Amino acid sequence: MEAIAEQAGVTKKTLYDCFGSKDDLIVAYLQARDGLWRSMLVKHVNGHEGPPGERILATFGALQEWSTERNKRGCAFINASVELAEDHPAREVARHQKAWFLGFLEDLAREGGAQAPGDLAAQVLILHEGACIAGPMGSVDQAVRRAEEVAAVLIERSLAA
Repeated sequence: MEAIAEQAGVTKKTLYDCFGSKDDLIVAYLQARDGLWRSMLVKHVNGHEGPPGERILATFGALQEWSTERNKRGCAFINASVELAEDHPAREVARHQKAWFLGFLEDLAREGGAQAPGDLAAQVLILHEGACIAGPMGSVDQAVRRAEEVAAVLIERSLAA
């Protein structure tokens, strides 16, 4: 908390007055990040028209921009889930964010005419998560682009079925 207060230019007391506890600060941080991600994601998706599946692929454009600008250390929700105890309130925020994103992808898959929208959404979510990990770790060059290429194949197959 001391380092956060110093970076923010406030006292630790001010942080505790605003957030109550370190756990509450983590929850607030994740909720704010979720709002920023959703806003960027929806903007990217709404900016894409065209053949079925284009809106799903647009999620990778959002991920690329997010990864470049705000996600240099990997997904905050994955990191929180790994680092925090199972009963930590921030883990519920992370689970809720991933459930929302899965539902968002399923809606896009359904709108695009996918035969099994839930299956396609789950596959695309796994690709997003993998790119969120592989990119920042440096284990895969151009992880988001490669994940998008695989998603395009899955989308084509799903729409052709």
